[in-house]
Amino acid sequence: MNAESGFPVKPVYGPADVPAGAGADEPGQYPYTRGVYPTMYTKRPWTMRQYAGFGTAAESNARYHQLLAAGTMGLSVAFDLPTQMGYDSDDPIAHGEVGKVGVAIDSIDDMRLLFKDIPLDRVSTSMTINAPGSVLLLLYQLVAEEQGVPGTALQGTIQNDILKEYIARGTYIFPPKPSLRLVADTFAYCKAEIPKWNTISISGYHMAEAGASPAQEIAFTLANGIEYVRAAIAAGLAVDDFAPRLSFFFVARTTLLEEIAKFRAARRMWARIMRDEFGAKDPKSLMLRFHTQTAGVQLTAQQPEVNLIRVAIQALGAVAGGTQSLHTNSYDEALALPTEKSARLALRTQQVLAYESGLTGTVDPFAGSYAVEALTDAVEREATALIDRVFEYGSAVDAIEQGFQKGEIEASAYRIATEIDSGERVVVGVNRFTLDEEEKYEPLRVDPAIEAAQVARLARLREERDGPAVQDALKDLAKAAAGSVNVLPLMKDALRLRATVGEVCHTLRGVWGVHRPVERF
Repeated sequence: MNAESGFPVKPVYGPADVPAGAGADEPGQYPYTRGVYPTMYTKRPWTMRQYAGFGTAAESNARYHQLLAAGTMGLSVAFDLPTQMGYDSDDPIAHGEVGKVGVAIDSIDDMRLLFKDIPLDRVSTSMTINAPGSVLLLLYQLVAEEQGVPGTALQGTIQNDILKEYIARGTYIFPPKPSLRLVADTFAYCKAEIPKWNTISISGYHMAEAGASPAQEIAFTLANGIEYVRAAIAAGLAVDDFAPRLSFFFVARTTLLEEIAKFRAARRMWARIMRDEFGAKDPKSLMLRFHTQTAGVQLTAQQPEVNLIRVAIQALGAVAGGTQSLHTNSYDEALALPTEKSARLALRTQQVLAYESGLTGTVDPFAGSYAVEALTDAVEREATALIDRVFEYGSAVDAIEQGFQKGEIEASAYRIATEIDSGERVVVGVNRFTLDEEEKYEPLRVDPAIEAAQVARLARLREERDGPAVQDALKDLAKAAAGSVNVLPLMKDALRLRATVGEVCHTLRGVWGVHRPVERF
């Protein structure tokens, strides 16, 4: 059989398949194949996050309180599509999408409601937001300041990974060059103002959801990481000043051994890239720290309870692969937003792994396995070759503009789809072990009245705030965007005055323009 990455998997592995000393590296030491920390989970488990957000800020706040009460150790915020694209809920383009795939956040008023009665100095918050990532981070900081929490006490992550949006997801706003400037500005701002914050989560997850193989996932993610490091250095930042706050985001599939190998290979590759290409000296600059989410794309609407088993296997791969934090999907996510019960079951999956499985008793338990060590080497070879192909174009951005990564991912997605259609790749409940009739399922539904309520909130906000002061602040932001100074302090000033997410993004659109993908036929 072949691995998802395309190379053959042998029926039997032995000493001849791995180099002498394979698996003998020490955890917490270069090249970090066995984990970024010496003790890994033996002292404390990974951070258990549950990705949540829907409807209004008040509804999402209630779900966060439920998750925290159930034992979640960190929050992970899903934003609706208009917010992700930098549009307010009352923008005509937002009609029909408000609150659908995440929470609608239009202003500091919404962010204040989202985190009501949640002590921001005691939780770690991850926000899945990219093009307007800096805007949402500033709103979070402003709400924390209202709680009396300084930026130095805040911990969490913004995804802020714009390059993968051009490759696989599409929620970009600005062209690549100003987008990279905004990323570099965020690095510099957080170093000074929010030093514990992870300024970017360089994401392979969404490429995997689009069809990338494990080798493609880490190759294109690390290539984007190289591009961000280059952009920050070009902006005048020293590599060891920002690299320790870089983080990554990967998927965990059901192909257990290949996934464990993928995580081990990615750590090793990044350590070598940072040391050899960028001359990083701080050990933290060499550590690939990552969040994992189980594979939503592998969940099925047919026999949805089977997804409980899939998620457990995927989570096992993430933990055995050494993730720093983990979100487990709910079994019903292929049908609708998770119910409170299914979200709790997803969290309980992590808790069983942490406290009942024995996995936390030893570091990298698969080290030295002939199969896992050989697969780690194989994934690394495939991914390294792909990175070399990316940079044959000159840069990751040049390759993106030529459609290289997107084309490779589409070819991989087509290969997997044809294997499923032919029955060569089994998906339980879809092409084998099917039922004649599925049980009825009642999904959680988003109230369509949410959009009207958000529009009314925005109307009140615009009536109550100091409109001329907001306009002056937005004009100052436009001047900064046209120059070379860091735009985040000007954005924060406008947001404090209750400028909206859409107004800030429209101001930047007016200066930087928008990205128009080249159509290829």
